[in-house]
Amino acid sequence: MDTHSKGADKSPSLLEVLGSVLASMFGVQSNRRREEDFAHGKPSQFIIIGLLVTVVFVLTVWGVVSLVMKLAGL
Repeated sequence: MDTHSKGADKSPSLLEVLGSVLASMFGVQSNRRREEDFAHGKPSQFIIIGLLVTVVFVLTVWGVVSLVMKLAGL
């Protein structure tokens, strides 16, 4: 069974969407993968996952900065 043709007929899984969002946030998304995302993915999935990843990133940075400030005695 050819896995490439199998994946071309269905929408991406949640993990595939998460991987695409993370790759695009780091700027390493391949053109082939981006084209597959646009052809088979639902925009709402990418928007929701993108917003959640952004919130987690901001909260992580905020937590690290707060911890460093606390340890520095500021």
